[in-house]
Amino acid sequence: MRPLPIATLLFASLALQGCLAASAIDLAGKAVTAPVKIASKGVDLATTSQSEADEKRGRDLRKREERLGKLERRYDKERADCAEGDRGACEDARATYDEIRDLLPTVPVEPDDD
Repeated sequence: MRPLPIATLLFASLALQGCLAASAIDLAGKAVTAPVKIASKGVDLATTSQSEADEKRGRDLRKREERLGKLERRYDKERADCAEGDRGACEDARATYDEIRDLLPTVPVEPDDD
């Protein structure tokens, strides 16, 4: 037998043992921390931060304000048509007014700048 290949094989086997041990430790460490990371990610996804809640509330308020603006424009048009004698527009105006009346309490009033 040749002494060089045997020495190379012995050195490689010793060196690889360290790599395999390090890989095993690394895998064990990941296996231990994985459940904690998964649980914390689940809690993070399940909870809403205050800023996220504020943003959602702001979006909802803007949508209600936009809806109120559209209803008011429609109501003005229907009232004008009603004044010209369109009975259907009078009924539509009453229905639109009822919608406005229901929506108004959900839209806060801006204070006057005096």
